[in-house]
Formats: sequence, structure tokens, C-alpha cells
Amino acid sequence: MTTANNQVLFFDTTLRDGEQSPGCTMHHAEKLRFAHQLAALNVDIIEAGFPIASDGDFESVHAIATEVRGTRIAALARCKQGDIERAAAAVEAAPINRIHTFLASSDLHLEAKLRITRQQALDQTGECVRLARRYAEDVEFSAEDATRSDLDFLVEMITVAIQSGATTINLPDTVGYSTPAEYQQMFQTVRARVPAGQNVTFSTHCHDDLGLATINTLSGVCGGARQVEVSIHGIGERAGNAALEEVAAILNIRNDAYPFTNGLKLDQIGATSRMLDEIISFTPSPNKAIVGKNAFAHASGIHQHGMLANPLTYEIMSASRFGVAANTIVLGKHSGRRALEHRLKELGFELTREDLDQTYTRFTALADRKKSIYDQDIIALVPQPV
Repeated sequence: MTTANNQVLFFDTTLRDGEQSPGCTMHHAEKLRFAHQLAALNVDIIEAGFPIASDGDFESVHAIATEVRGTRIAALARCKQGDIERAAAAVEAAPINRIHTFLASSDLHLEAKLRITRQQALDQTGECVRLARRYAEDVEFSAEDATRSDLDFLVEMITVAIQSGATTINLPDTVGYSTPAEYQQMFQTVRARVPAGQNVTFSTHCHDDLGLATINTLSGVCGGARQVEVSIHGIGERAGNAALEEVAAILNIRNDAYPFTNGLKLDQIGATSRMLDEIISFTPSPNKAIVGKNAFAHASGIHQHGMLANPLTYEIMSASRFGVAANTIVLGKHSGRRALEHRLKELGFELTREDLDQTYTRFTALADRKKSIYDQDIIALVPQPV
């Protein structure tokens, strides 16, 4: 799957890595419904699941491959014959599909988890990528724990994967250990040293254990990756993945610093976020970028004054661009007269300066005692005509 030099493909793994997060398990109908919404968002690839994991997951991936159109459907498989054949059967019905297979590349994983040698890992990589290519033209290979791997061996493993038919190469920061400079340099080095590296698409997959998933993803793109593996709200193993909405917003708002294109329909981000809220057992933190309920809210009187004068004073983007409902002015103990007056006018009250001062005094006293101020509270504070 080739890309234009500056085009970034969005590979959404909410239904696979995201669902592995505690509290994020989805039933069959929920996965299918969410996959249709991801297609509406126009992600390039949906990683629909891990078919070998259970009969239920196989059925969900198969249903998504059968019903969802307009995007590539991928299934994950370990570098094992049974996994690959199961993944192939699950995505067979999709007009455009992908088998995504992976094997660890770090010595720690090879020795402690898999108990195989480097040479065995190379042999297994070649055999399994060749097998996957028998079932799909589009095969992604991931070197698990790439960021903690010996660089020479990583180059050797990726070379074998490409020679065996891999079309996308993923270099994941599996445990969220890498720094932005390191991650960018890894992509630059591997792409430069791997023969025919220019003929495949390189991909990022970053975890957020150190809070670096988003910036590492962008650093990988700067290093030459042209696919980003992300999830809605950043859900995923442990601290989660890079959040689709954050990466998308940065590429849009700061296109001057990151001059890359993509095909996402940004105004579908809000709808996709709300659907995920309905399906899983928790919602994002209120201050979560882009989709948190406070992401476009202002409680400080100074900020509210600026917003009422010109929204650009404190907002670098509009909520509507991302299909998100803005909660612009939130009244509380930090609010000023200007914000209170604005809300009173919205409620139909035109007060004199004296009445506004009196109402504001009552308002601040109430706000010191009450965490949430509702419209009926404000109306009750207005002086009644004699």
C-alpha cells in the first residue's frame, strides 16, 4: 500500500489494541457498529481484531470484513501458521484487506518470552510473511519491542520481512519507552539501511507509558513513517496508545510544523468519540484534548472576558471543526461580571448596573458554597421587581 510522499495513513486499532484495555471489551454488535463509524471517519485501515483469540473475535472481524466498506480491514496474527490462516479467513470477504503479523525483535522478548534465538526469529519472520502473502497482497509486519532492540538485528529482521513480501513495516514503541528524538532517529536509520525500504510504508505504534505517545508518533512521521497506528481516546494496553484525535488535530492545526496530509473527516471525530463513550465503561478525562467535556470550556473570569471579546484570545481551534459540542462559558466562583451578564442576557434578563452588581455579589457567594451553578440558580439570584 503506497502513499504520496506527504500523505499520512491513519490505522485505527481501537477495536484491537483498544479493546484489550480493561473496561473496553466490546460485544459483537458494538464492534460492528463502531467499525461503521470508523469508516464514516474515513480512517484508512481498521484493525478489526485478533481472530485467533476467540471464536467471538473471529466472528466480529468476519462481520466487519463482510459489511464495512470504504476502508481496508486488517486482522492481527502472531507469526504462527494457525494465527495467519485464521486471520486470512476472517478478512477474506473485505474488498481490501490486510494481514498484520508480528514477532518480537528485542533480545529481552526473544529470550524471556519466546525462548528462541535471533536466527530462529529471522527464519520465523520470513516463513510467516511469505505465508501471509499467499492470502493477502497487503501484509504488515511489526517488530514487537522495536525501540528496545539491537539496531543491527532490527535492520536484519526488517530486511527479511520486506524480502519475504511485507508491504508495511511497523516499528512499535511497544512499552512506551522511547523519546521523540530516539524514535525519529530509529526510523531514519532503518529506512536508510534496509534495502528496498523506499518501496514499503513504515508505520508508528506508540504507547503512552511516559506520556509521550502523541509526540513520539509525530516524531516517527518526521523520521519517514507514513502510517500512524492510533486509537480513539488513546485507549489500549496499560497507559494506552497515541490518540487519533490528538494526532489528527496537530496535523490540522499545526500543518506549518507538520506539513502532511491525510483523508480523515475531522467533523466525524466528535460522533466517533461519543459512540465510544456509549460502548465502553468509562469516558475520557474532562480535560482530555479535543474530546474532553472541558476541552473548549472556560471558567476563569479573565478567560471568559477574552472569549466574549474574541474567541481567538484563548482558543486555537473551533470545536465545530471536530464535530464536538463546545461548553464555552462555565459559570463558577472564578467567573467575572462579564460572563454572568452574558449568561443573563441569554436567559432574557437585561439588568441595570446596580441590579447586575447586586446579582453578581449574590452569585459569588453562592459559587463559594456550590460546585455546580445551573440556570435556575442564576435566575433565582436576579432582583425581583417591586
